[in-house]
Amino acid sequence: MKILLVGEYSRLHNSLKEGLIKNGHQVTLVGNGDVFKKYPVDINIDGKSIKNNFLLNKVRHLIFKLTSVDIASIETFVRFKKNKKNLENYDFVQLINETPFNIGSYFEKKLLTMLFRNNNNVFLLSCGDDYRYISYLLSGKFPYSTVSPLLDNPTLKTAYQHTLKFVSEKQKKIHDFVFQNIKGVIPASVEYSIAYENTLKTLPLIPNPVNVDKIGFTPFIKNGKIKILHGINSANYIKKGNRYFQEALDIITKKYPNKIEVITTKDLAYKEYIKHFLSAHIILDQAHAHDQGYNALEAMAMGKVVFTGAGAAFKKHYALKKIVAIDTIPDSAIIAENLEQLILNPNQIHEIGKNARSFVEKEHHYITIAEKYTETWKANS
Repeated sequence: MKILLVGEYSRLHNSLKEGLIKNGHQVTLVGNGDVFKKYPVDINIDGKSIKNNFLLNKVRHLIFKLTSVDIASIETFVRFKKNKKNLENYDFVQLINETPFNIGSYFEKKLLTMLFRNNNNVFLLSCGDDYRYISYLLSGKFPYSTVSPLLDNPTLKTAYQHTLKFVSEKQKKIHDFVFQNIKGVIPASVEYSIAYENTLKTLPLIPNPVNVDKIGFTPFIKNGKIKILHGINSANYIKKGNRYFQEALDIITKKYPNKIEVITTKDLAYKEYIKHFLSAHIILDQAHAHDQGYNALEAMAMGKVVFTGAGAAFKKHYALKKIVAIDTIPDSAIIAENLEQLILNPNQIHEIGKNARSFVEKEHHYITIAEKYTETWKANS
């Protein structure tokens, strides 16, 4: 089959592409590489000529400040139109998000319209921020979430400006337009499945695909200091609860300076960031989640102990009896206690790392997951 994957946020579509190709399908990935992360795409439509020109980029930011129009979106639109013949007549198309191009509602709708007109079977992933998901988070139905800091402190509204645009009237129009034209929406994790429950066109959850063939598993062996990686994405600092990790690390560093080494990174491209995974034993991922994102799953596949969402709903969905990750809540004292347990009992790092690898192989194997996608697409086309 001929399949088009639209957009990339976290290497999810790259891994799915690899699984689909293994299963004998022809796959094209179109997108912008997700800015600084620079994920691989087959057709790159990023407005990079403007962004990479110092003077033009200054003008771009000035125009955006005055008009809220990003002229780089025009370049993206032109690049997409030039590739129009390469983006039509696919058996199946999947959008990474209801705004997969992230270029503003006007041009976003134009590109989506072209995709819908020229392809019959378009599906949507519930992945990243979208109208339904953010609306659900803002309802406060989860005990904590990426918007909890805002719900607790409305003065953070400016820091959540990007998130709140997903519940704007403009976004709702895009959301409604997309749902009129797709065959179904596929939740990519437990919390998206909960947010989309009883929503029109919602299909069963399909876990993130992970290419375990490309990710080596390294069992933990106590040899020197325990290395803890704290990767910061500035744009998501508050949302992911990085401050709780920093506070916990302050506690642990003072208590066990000779037992641990803390590695802190900031806004690294994917290729650079992934290198640090190789040397770390413990990964601090998210404090506001109820399931794992893609980076957490990759770390788990490597045999790392990941502090992320792994609570009751997650355990119930996968019928888990063993610990595969450290369920992390927004409480720096509890995070510090969990870190201390691992530092004082390194054998737990070894055991949880083994469990994590087995879990990813069983539930997230990219070839098996690719089969689930094609089965779902066929059944709902």
